[in-house]
Parts: sequence; C-alpha cells; structure tokens
Amino acid sequence: MVKLPQVVGALIAGVVLGPACLGWVQNTEMLSNLSEIGVIVLMFTAGLGTDISELRRCGKATFVIALIGVIVPLLGGFAVAYFYNDSSLDNFMLQNIFIGIILTATSVSITVETLKEMGKLNTPAGNAILGAAIIDDILGIICLTLVISLGSGGVDAAGIGMVLLKILGFFLFTAIAAVGYHYAFKKWSDSSPVKLRRYVVISFAFCLALSYCAEEFFGVADITGAFFAGLALSGTKKSDYVEKRVDTLSYMLLSPIFFASIGLKVELPQMSMRIVVLTVLLCVVAALTKVIGCGLGAKLCHYSGKESLQIGVGMISRGEVALIVANKGEAVGLMNDDFFAPVVIMVVVTTVITPILLKLVFKEKSSPNFEAQTKAEPISIG
Repeated sequence: MVKLPQVVGALIAGVVLGPACLGWVQNTEMLSNLSEIGVIVLMFTAGLGTDISELRRCGKATFVIALIGVIVPLLGGFAVAYFYNDSSLDNFMLQNIFIGIILTATSVSITVETLKEMGKLNTPAGNAILGAAIIDDILGIICLTLVISLGSGGVDAAGIGMVLLKILGFFLFTAIAAVGYHYAFKKWSDSSPVKLRRYVVISFAFCLALSYCAEEFFGVADITGAFFAGLALSGTKKSDYVEKRVDTLSYMLLSPIFFASIGLKVELPQMSMRIVVLTVLLCVVAALTKVIGCGLGAKLCHYSGKESLQIGVGMISRGEVALIVANKGEAVGLMNDDFFAPVVIMVVVTTVITPILLKLVFKEKSSPNFEAQTKAEPISIG
C-alpha cells in the first residue's frame, strides 16, 4: 500500500520490535548467525546476476567512483569529529580520522536487494555501484588497518606491505578457485549426470567456502568473497537456475532476518542536546558526502547526470559494514563513547533512506497503457 521496498519494512520491524521501542525481540546469537548467512546469500545472488562484460567495461570508472567516494566522506567525518571530539585526548587526531573511516564504508547489500526488487540491478548504474562498492571495501580495509596499527603503537612498511599482499593474494586465490571449480565440475558432469538441484547445493557450498577463506586467511570481508563466488559462476549455462533457487531462499527467510537484525541493534540512550545535534549532523554528512563523492566520480567518468545521482544515492547505505568498523574502533580505544550511539543511528537512518531514495531516482515516467500492461503481466518466480 505504501509502495516502499520490502527492505524498509524489515528494517522498521527490527527497530519497532527491538530494544529501541517495544523490546519484544533481542538480537540473539542465532539471529546474528542467520543474518550473517543472509547477507552472504544476498551478495552471492548479486554476483550471479552481474553482467561481467558490463562490469569489465566500467572497471576504470568504478575505481574512480570508489576512490572519490572514500576521500570525500573521510574528510566529512573527520571535520564533524574534529569539532565535537575532546581535543585534550592523546589520540585526538586518530579518533577523528577513525570517524571519517566509518563514513567511508558502504553496505551494498541494501542497494542490491532494492535494485533487484525494482529490476534495475543489471543496469549501467547498478553495475557501477556493485563494482565501486567492492573497491570501496578494499580501500576501507587498508585505511582501517593503517589507523588501528597507528593507534596500537605504530605501523611500518612491512605491515602495510602485508595488508596489500593479502588483498592481492585474495584475488589470485579467487581466480584459481574459480578456474578449478569450473574444471572439476566439467570433468565430473562429463562422467556422471548431475541433477540441477545438486549443482545448486555445490555452488552454494563454493560460495560459503570462498567467503570463509576471504575473511579467515586474507582479511577481506566475507561478503566480498560471496560476491566473487557468484561472479565466478555468472554467465554459465546453469547460473540463471542457481540464481532463482538461491534467491528464493534469500527473500523468503534470510534477507528479512538480516535487515531486521540491523534494526535490532538500535538502542536509544539518554542523549543530551549536544549528542542529538551530533547525530543529526552525522546523518546529513554521511548521506551528502557519498552522493557528492560518488556522484562526482561518476560524472568525471562520463556518466549522465541522472546515472551519477543514482550511483551516489546507491552508495549512501552504511549497514553492517559501518557497525563492524565501529565495534572494532571502540574495542581498540579509537572511538569516543559519545560517538557510538550517533554512529549506530546514522547507520540505521542511511540504511532506511537508501531504498526510498533509490526508488525516487530510478523512477521512470511511463504511459498509462504501459502501466496497465505491466500490472496485467503475470509474475514468474522460476
């Protein structure tokens, strides 16, 4: 009736049912584990549905978009923290930089689910968002590692080199794993007929294995591993079948749990007016810096004005990525306690408004006849 993307309903349900409002549902370990699997499945289906030729074509553009989309939020977050943080702190500058790093994060899972729902994932803007978000995560990992190393007593050239080496190692490992998977399954299918349902199970196992290896051995986010697992299988003869079957599991159970779990993390403390103003300012800066940074990068790469705005809006959501970074910073003493609640609220706000804004910027005018035809057309779920 309201005609908003389903992810908004799941997020609001988590906020209303969770500690922030009614307190009926707590973010238990089981829900946390299911939500982690949910975001992995979501990114796996995103990889399966990605047009590799289009992604390759806009490869340089996605790097420029991601780079400017990291620099602008980093400066914006640093500026906000600089004026609100306690200047007498020993690691005053590092804490300010860390808030900037939190704002560089992008949770592409929210955007992916929304674009899939609208049928806009496999568009120039959709592919640019996917590619830029992956590069964004890598740049964020490098920045986070450097700042945490500085906060714990310094960083040397060997430490920086090891981080970069691990990232390169991940891409090399992924390429070898993809080739090996295709070769092994091709040989197996030649010698024995394998039912399609078994192929789905094997493909999902490959996704989980690559996700685990990415985080455990290379320090790369597990969702990045899941996306590349899907990307490795995209374009094959059975990729459409796998995508439909895994997507059913995603939208019926795992994805709603993941999005609701973000809402469950919201807890509204007793906040002073100063913290309320900080929260509002942080939300505004978080949204504007991504739109300006990524939109500017897209415009420099010759995307149209509308596509640049779509890409900028698609990168607003911070989601679970920012929460993970914030938890890490609090654990190592790089974030003032006053900033934690505003950061969590900023994550929820940017996550909720992104699907709404995406629907607005991707909205297309259509004739009444076309709308009537679309409504009358039956929906196929494979």
